[in-house]
Amino acid sequence: MTLVDLTRRVESGMPTYPGDPPVSVESHADFDADSYRVSRLHLGTHTGTHVDAPAHTEADGATLDSYSVEDLRFTARVVDCRDVGANGLVTPDAIPNELHSDVDCLVFRTGWEDDWGTDQMADHPALAPETGRLCADHGFSLGIDALSPDPTAGDGRIPVHHAVLGAGNLIVENLRGLEALPTDHSFDFLVMPLRVDADGAPARVVAEV
Repeated sequence: MTLVDLTRRVESGMPTYPGDPPVSVESHADFDADSYRVSRLHLGTHTGTHVDAPAHTEADGATLDSYSVEDLRFTARVVDCRDVGANGLVTPDAIPNELHSDVDCLVFRTGWEDDWGTDQMADHPALAPETGRLCADHGFSLGIDALSPDPTAGDGRIPVHHAVLGAGNLIVENLRGLEALPTDHSFDFLVMPLRVDADGAPARVVAEV
């Protein structure tokens, strides 16, 4: 087995979702003055590769601390939707029927990780509302290599978030390195966010393939 890191580095000035807090990693103490190092982090709970908990969009939704470590290990499959263009929608027929019973997480590969930090970053493909409902009906959590499974450059509505998070499942955003994942069989998908009782948190996300 090989461990594949699917996580973006947290660093000062990194891209964020429009309107989210800027990110900074600064020195608080250093060797010259203090004989040790401590860094100060300033970031939002949805920085970089991160997990959305239901509390992100649902008024009575669970926070991350409600999930055990067992809840953060998934059997996943890749859904290759790179043929969907900018601001396009991934329809339910992109999900093969055989995936409906043997996995509990779908990782959508839009190809938009290459546009991270560019002017096109917010024009990523998104899931159609009915695709979100299908995922919720089958108990799937989601991963995606883009800012959101809902349109970022849209009208502000987030039906996929409401469907998936409203069903008590999780969403992992801003994945990278999906080209290293198998496309013809499942793999273990490990999502380890900071342990904070909040609406989401940055996470180290690893696939075991």
